[in-house]
Amino acid sequence: MGGKKFVAGAIFLMVTGALAISPLQFAEQEITAGADDEYASLANEINQILQDERLDGALAGVSIRDAETGEKIYDHFGDTRLVPASNIKLFTAAAAFETLGEDYRFTTEIHTDGAVKGKMLKGNLYLKGKGDPTLLQEDFEEFAQELKNQGIQKIKGDLIGDDTWYDDVRLSEDITWQDEIYYYGAQVSALTASPNEDYDAGSLIVEVNPGDSAGIEPKVSLAPQTDYVTIVNRAKTVAADQPKTVSISRKHGTNQIVVEGNIPVEGSRMREWIAVDEPSGYALDLFENALLAEGIEWAGKHTLEMGETPDDSTLLVEHESMSLAELSIPFMKLSNNGHGEVLAKEMGRAVKGEGSWEAGLEVMEDVAGTLGVNTDTILLRDGSGMSHVNLMPVNEISQLLFGVQSRPWYGSYLNSLPVAADAERFVGGTLRNRMKETAAQQNVKAKTGTLTAVSALSGYATTKDGKPLIFSIIINNDLASVTPIEDAIATAIAESGKEQ
Repeated sequence: MGGKKFVAGAIFLMVTGALAISPLQFAEQEITAGADDEYASLANEINQILQDERLDGALAGVSIRDAETGEKIYDHFGDTRLVPASNIKLFTAAAAFETLGEDYRFTTEIHTDGAVKGKMLKGNLYLKGKGDPTLLQEDFEEFAQELKNQGIQKIKGDLIGDDTWYDDVRLSEDITWQDEIYYYGAQVSALTASPNEDYDAGSLIVEVNPGDSAGIEPKVSLAPQTDYVTIVNRAKTVAADQPKTVSISRKHGTNQIVVEGNIPVEGSRMREWIAVDEPSGYALDLFENALLAEGIEWAGKHTLEMGETPDDSTLLVEHESMSLAELSIPFMKLSNNGHGEVLAKEMGRAVKGEGSWEAGLEVMEDVAGTLGVNTDTILLRDGSGMSHVNLMPVNEISQLLFGVQSRPWYGSYLNSLPVAADAERFVGGTLRNRMKETAAQQNVKAKTGTLTAVSALSGYATTKDGKPLIFSIIINNDLASVTPIEDAIATAIAESGKEQ
C-alpha cells in the first residue's frame, strides 16, 4: 500500500452486489479532503505531507478552522478520538482561567494553636498547604525570617504539616510506576515544594560529579539539600577514556535514591529531577531546616508529623503565589505536568468543594462544553495529558481554541503558548528549537504533546495574507519521529495565502 493514508472528506459509498468493495480494497483507496477554492492549495499540500512513510501504520488527525468564523476548512479524521498527550493542558488552562481567574493566587499559611510568651512560642506550629506548586527553599527561609521578626526564637511544641486542602490521592489513575519516580510524574499534594523556578513541584535535583581520580566514589549533591531522602551511591569514577553509564533513580515506594554506573574522571556531570515519595513531608523538612538555619530552636523534643490545622488556630504568616496568568507561563511553555494536576484539584476544590481529580475533571468538562466542545465525544482522565486513556478528536480541540477567543482572559491564554523558533526558553518553550527559518517562526503559537507513540501540536497561525487560522494535529501509534510532519503542516499553514 506504499505510504498512502486516508485523508478524510465527504465519503459516499454505494455498495451493490457487483460493485461491493471489500475492507481491504477500501483501505487501499486514497480519499482526499475537500476545501473551498481559497484553501484548496493548502489542503492539497497537507494531503501530500500526510503521505509521509513515517506515518505508515500510524493514525493522524488534522483539523483546521478559520479563527474568525470557526468554519472548518480542513478535516482529516477530525472526529476520530485520539490520545492527545499534553494537548489536554489546553483544556486545563482554559478551565482554570474561566473558573479561577487570571489573578488567582495560591496561598500557604502558618498557624499556631498556642501563643507567644516572651521569645517562646508555646504550642504547635502548623504549615498549611493550599496547593501552591511554586514554593521554593527561599520561601521557607522567608517564613522562618517572618516568624523570627515576630519575636519567636524558641518553640515548645511540634511541627505539623497540613495537606488536607486536597484529598490524599497522590497520583492520577493512569500514571505508571516507571513515570512516578521522575519529576514529570510527581505526586500531587496541597503541601509541596519545587527545586527551582521551573516549579516541578514534588521533585528535587540530584547531581552526580566524578571523583578526583579513578576508583573514587562520585560526588552526589541535592538541590535543595534535604534529609528527607537517602542516597545509595553505588557508582564509580572510572578512567577518562571510559564511557559514562551513570544512572539516577528512586526505589519504588521509598525515598531511597540510587546512583549506579560509571562516570569518567573530569567527565560532565549527570543530573536528574527525581520525584519524592509523599511531598508533604519534603516541604515540612525544608521548613524545619529553614527554622533551624534562622536560629529558631525547639525547647525539648519535637516531632514532624501530618495533621489538620485547628479551626481556632492563630494565623501567623500568609504567603501568596504568583498569579495564574504568571503561572501559566511555566505550565504551558514548559508543559509542566504537576501544574496541570494541581490546577485540576484546585478547580475541583473551588467549584465543587472537593480537591480531587474527579471533581476537577468535571469542572474541565463543564467549561469545555460552554466553549462549544462536544463533551459526549471526549474522555478526560487527568489535567496534564500523561494518561494514555485520555481521548480527544482534533475537531474538538480546534473548537476549544476557537471558543476561548471570546473570553476576557484569552490574551493570557495565548501568551502562555509556546512560540515557534523563539530561542527564549520562557517564550519559545517546547517549540523554541522547531520551525526555525520558516514562515512559522514567531508566527505559530501552539501547545505540544508527547508520549510514547503519541505526538500532538495544536494552536494558532497566521497566513501570508494575514488570515488567522486554528489548527490541531494529533498522531497516534507512530514508531518514528513525527514532529517534522507536524512542523511541515504548521509551516504550510503559515505559508499559505497570497503575500500582502
